Amino acid sequence: MPTESNASPVGDEYEVEVGPVAHGGHCVARTEEGRVLFVRHALPGERVVVRITEGAQDARFLRADAVKILTPSKDRVEAPCPYAGPGRCGGCDWQHAKPGAQRRLKGEVVAEQLQRLAGLTPEQAGWDGTVVPAPGDKLPAGEVPAWRTRVQYAIDDEGRAGLRKHRSHDVEPVDRCLIAAPGVEELGVERRQWPDIATVEAIAATGSADRQVVLTPRPGGRLPLVELDKPVSVLRVEERDGGVHRVHGRDFVRERADGRTYRVGAGGFWQVHTQAPAMLVEAVMQGLLPRKGDTALDLYCGVGLFAGAIAERVGDTGAVLGIESGKRAAEDAAHNLREMPRVRIEHGKVDQVLPRTRITETDLIVLDPPRAGAGRKTVTHLTTLGARRIAYVACDPAALARDLAYFREGGYKPRMLRVFDLFPMTHHVECVAILEPMKKDA
Repeated sequence: MPTESNASPVGDEYEVEVGPVAHGGHCVARTEEGRVLFVRHALPGERVVVRITEGAQDARFLRADAVKILTPSKDRVEAPCPYAGPGRCGGCDWQHAKPGAQRRLKGEVVAEQLQRLAGLTPEQAGWDGTVVPAPGDKLPAGEVPAWRTRVQYAIDDEGRAGLRKHRSHDVEPVDRCLIAAPGVEELGVERRQWPDIATVEAIAATGSADRQVVLTPRPGGRLPLVELDKPVSVLRVEERDGGVHRVHGRDFVRERADGRTYRVGAGGFWQVHTQAPAMLVEAVMQGLLPRKGDTALDLYCGVGLFAGAIAERVGDTGAVLGIESGKRAAEDAAHNLREMPRVRIEHGKVDQVLPRTRITETDLIVLDPPRAGAGRKTVTHLTTLGARRIAYVACDPAALARDLAYFREGGYKPRMLRVFDLFPMTHHVECVAILEPMKKDA
């Protein structure tokens, strides 16, 4: 029952009809009084009892968990993971939904964000509405693909490895994470005690046998002797400066995509799904269709994945400029592409470095910005460079939609959009939009 008006609503329970899916891994519902609820562990169309988990009495909306399912959806399954559910591990959003339903829900979110933030229908965005799984991920209900090559474990006060609860610092100890790739699982992080450690990041490269753990000690804590089930490099996050330093072994892992090997140092970005780099390179190259002699920009280039792929295709008469804000990642990109003299890597923020280059035109652009997107200033600059095609790789559909609206202001429209389910069991998706200049009379 609801509490009195001057008390916190957290813990109150309501019986509600669940409405549409929303961006963020929850569905929208309303109480009889009209209060908006963002409900996890529910599916559209269900009738459930929800318990409020977060929000003030005068808040515009409240967060809640579905704690009792009165009328289940036909898309509901029993969560394969024993740690999924209200108040448990927050790593997965859709363990309780059939795999096909998960992809459909993600597609509905992408469509809603495109319409609301960019004013685009799927047809106008060049999207057929499908969300494409990675090869091998299309599994029957009740099975979970083991795809995640980087897992950040939190360590509780007893030294046990686990994962954070949703929107919480509390730790749910686990003895296995179902979405962890085999290379992560075989390290046995969950089977060890981690005294004096706050977090353990486990990394299992798919382009090599490289395995790595990055340890963050608790304040004043000592680093334990690390003995795992497989040979592993060990890195430490220093308390005083937050820097990552090698303890023993390599301070990087070797990944492989598009026929090239990439060194990825500590803190460097690499897609976490085993097959994501290859799938995204293919989508970007099919969209851009690089030609011999083209010039190209690779913005937010990371360790050089797309820059390397484009450089191979534009040949010795072409040129590629990559810009990356992470110092170590920029160094890795320069190392990875050192045998390509027509590739140049610049370190710094895109909105600062790009104007300093005095580049006034280019044939192709690929950008893979952080979750917040590129933003109006950068997009506006890009639309002045006369690119034949632009590939925008996005891990957040809301940021993508906002930036597509800015591109339209600058005279660019989507030619094609592809949506990939590279984060099964979670609400995240990866999108690749290919843009081209509008016709003058459009």
